[in-house]
Amino acid sequence: MQNPRILIIEDEPLAASRLKGLILEILPQAQVLAIVDSIEASVVWLQNHYSDLIFMDVQLADGLCFDIFKQVDIKVPVIFTTAYDAYALKAFRVQALDYLLKPMKRHEVKEALDRFQKLIPPVPDLDQVRDIYAGEPVPEFRQRYLVRLGTAIRVIEIPDIALIYTESKNTFLLTKEGRRFPVDYSLEAMESQLDPTLFFRANRQYILALNAIRQMFVHTKSRVKVQTDPPAPSQIIVSTEKSAQFKRWLAGNDESV
Repeated sequence: MQNPRILIIEDEPLAASRLKGLILEILPQAQVLAIVDSIEASVVWLQNHYSDLIFMDVQLADGLCFDIFKQVDIKVPVIFTTAYDAYALKAFRVQALDYLLKPMKRHEVKEALDRFQKLIPPVPDLDQVRDIYAGEPVPEFRQRYLVRLGTAIRVIEIPDIALIYTESKNTFLLTKEGRRFPVDYSLEAMESQLDPTLFFRANRQYILALNAIRQMFVHTKSRVKVQTDPPAPSQIIVSTEKSAQFKRWLAGNDESV
């Protein structure tokens, strides 16, 4: 798998940060979609999102992680992490790919990720893919997102999104009403989920909705400066590499779509 999507369930911030660093050091192409710290938050996340692999701490602040399996049908591999080995047998009864004892060593995390990679079937030849999907309906894009602010959960419909952006390593979406909500996906993951005729990745920080664009200006080095409604939290500049594609997208004839 070229870009495995990984969820970390861990209630110790330092341990979670270290594990994320090890994962991205070993698999730079991986996407750590989210870090959640409780059974309750894990259930909410898993009911509304999908990952390819889960690193799961056994003992969480609100109980043992095995309660998650009672509420959610988890069908992806799970690598359990814990400071104790008392739960190993129970772990291997519920989708366990591996069981790592804390403090985790780099080579142990690598071995577990290597084992995960071996589970993934080889990517078929491009011509085979075209033959398989010839005549198939166009894939459906995301219709809505569930967002959480404190204890409140809200549904955001795709047409209500004006901008998606990163800030301090977190991802946010900005609605047309000007309200900001954190989301658990990376910008890369959301780019793949959205209809490319309606949304454009302007640069490393921003994804723009077509109907949020209000004004555009020629900028230095063939770049394009974009103003949106509601206003973005910082200046949006379409990079030199993407400016030509951006203009084709605006005209409705982007060859990449």
